[in-house]
Amino acid sequence: MTSSEILRLRLSRVLDPELGASIVELGMVGAISVDQDGHAVVNVALTTTGCPLRAQIERDVREAALSLDEVTSVELFMGVLDATERASLMQKARTIAQRSAPQTSVPFRAPVLMIASGKGGVGKSSITSNLAFALAQTGLTIGVLDADIWGFSLSRLLGMRGEVAARNGKMQPLERAVGRGRIKLLSMGLLADEDQALLWRGLMVQKAVAQFIEDADWSDIDYLLIDTPPGTGDIAMTLSRLLPQMGQLLVTTPAVAAQRVAARSADFARKSNIRVLGVIENMSGLFCPCGTRHNLFGEGGGRALADELGVPLLAEIALRAEIGQGGDIGEPAVLHEAGDGVIHQLAQRILSDVAPPIGAPGCSARMLDSIERAVGALA
Repeated sequence: MTSSEILRLRLSRVLDPELGASIVELGMVGAISVDQDGHAVVNVALTTTGCPLRAQIERDVREAALSLDEVTSVELFMGVLDATERASLMQKARTIAQRSAPQTSVPFRAPVLMIASGKGGVGKSSITSNLAFALAQTGLTIGVLDADIWGFSLSRLLGMRGEVAARNGKMQPLERAVGRGRIKLLSMGLLADEDQALLWRGLMVQKAVAQFIEDADWSDIDYLLIDTPPGTGDIAMTLSRLLPQMGQLLVTTPAVAAQRVAARSADFARKSNIRVLGVIENMSGLFCPCGTRHNLFGEGGGRALADELGVPLLAEIALRAEIGQGGDIGEPAVLHEAGDGVIHQLAQRILSDVAPPIGAPGCSARMLDSIERAVGALA
């Protein structure tokens, strides 16, 4: 191994203080040379020209280089990554963070579904509550995490009230029986007064979300649905770090404005290695008693977004008064909806195609089962 190779290996121990990852693995270290007199030349590229951590990185690089016996002096050339290199660095940083994600009690087999949007008011919480009930009605245990720390609403929408107990150092989500299944909920709505404003900033909010995942008992759930606040801020980034197996269900209305900001949420997901599983269009239209459909918010936004992202349009959910009324009393409309209703269809699509529980029969197994049934019918 040459002196330059040994030096690069030694520099791999230098971490970017902000990202917590090796500057070599992140692609910040360029050309390296060590001449016969022991003079080392190292090229390092920072993310921005005015990087506040420049001095620390310079010092750490010098110390790492001078720790080699064959290096007697160090010359540093500090540059800046271009846009493409910076995007590659952030992708590597997210991958590294997800590799080191902490252990949680969420079962490996349980799909984690992030219900997300780019803006508020598109009905994420309503969809989360109704979807949770539809999935639970199939006999499953559905975990629901209300990660909208400031705008919590799921405790009311799900009709769940009570104290959050602790057992063996873990928060125990509140439970509600739904047919043969169960819903298990954690929300700030169970810990704070419904009318209380939480004057929390970034770090406190991130810590609260982390505790709902790391310090809670989700050990026996079949799915975890996470209702997220709008946008691509601290909470979404915390979730992507803690739950690298998470997939995104993207909610939009038919309106162009909602569609475009939802596209930003999808862009965040993909840059964070979160799979975009599909689009749900909410408030698709209003049917009056005479049977006429009124497209109050336009039409086609969900389909256009799904086509743009190359993912399926999973459901088009019309405006219905009973959805809002059911949420107000904690009895989601899906409880009184026929099994062929749009929410039940969405639940079945998630169970069978979009995000079946890990270990569920795959496509080949289902195909063989269908063939066996067909053959049996002919016998």
